[in-house]
Amino acid sequence: MSKEVKKKPQISERRRFFTTVAHNVGLSVMGGLLWAGYSAKAKSSPLTLRPPAALDEEDFLKTCIKCGLCSEACLNRDSNIDKETGKQRPATLKIAKAEDNVTIGTPFFTPRDIPCYMCEDIPCVPVCPTEALDVTKVTNKAGKLDPTMMDMGLAVVDINSCIAYWGIQCDACYRACPLMDTAIKLVYSRNSRTGKHAFLKPEVDMQTCTGCGMCEQACVTEKAAIHVLPREVALGKPGDHYVKGWDTKDQQRVKNRVGKDVTTHDKRSAKEATDYLNQGGLLDEDE
Repeated sequence: MSKEVKKKPQISERRRFFTTVAHNVGLSVMGGLLWAGYSAKAKSSPLTLRPPAALDEEDFLKTCIKCGLCSEACLNRDSNIDKETGKQRPATLKIAKAEDNVTIGTPFFTPRDIPCYMCEDIPCVPVCPTEALDVTKVTNKAGKLDPTMMDMGLAVVDINSCIAYWGIQCDACYRACPLMDTAIKLVYSRNSRTGKHAFLKPEVDMQTCTGCGMCEQACVTEKAAIHVLPREVALGKPGDHYVKGWDTKDQQRVKNRVGKDVTTHDKRSAKEATDYLNQGGLLDEDE
């Protein structure tokens, strides 16, 4: 008795067409979701701290090829040896992964974990092949690399959380600063609450702070009361309406307003100064 061969049902062309369309739509949606996820990482958090001598964020992202050479140089530097164990320490510079809130593949650092140790030879900068880390930014007039010219951010003190501002003696950030008495100073003031003690308040000099983050790592509070922020986040912006008339550099900042009338039109401004302090009172508004 011969066995009957069952034939597989033929899929109609119509059904095949709709199956293919559905399949392609599904792939398109999945691809869109993946691209959206990647795009979200294409721009780093505004709080991201870059290596020394990095270009402005927009230019940095255009120039950095995500090679990782800066991180390797940071890890393999001669000074990156733990004096107690004799073993190599983790690198300051990390290369961003998918879970980081930083553009994937780009270098950054987290001071609370590992700060920048301001190496004298600044090994991470000269190895950059695209000048995303601009060596001229850390080269002094003598043509030598100068760690004090680094500009990674600015340390900001939270005076509400800093225990030194409570009156409890603490100078951890001050002593951790590689530019002690320059970038961070202790300012003495009377403690009126006790009448006997003095405050030793840490204050940061924005002109000399490099943003290395050693102070942030050293802070003794549960969450650091001093933390490094990018300068564009930490500092205010006066705008082009205000200028230091005695500072030629600051006048360059408002050069885009050249040709515009910035004169104060006030009848009092046109008058000569009057020595009213010895006249028994202030001038009237109309005088």
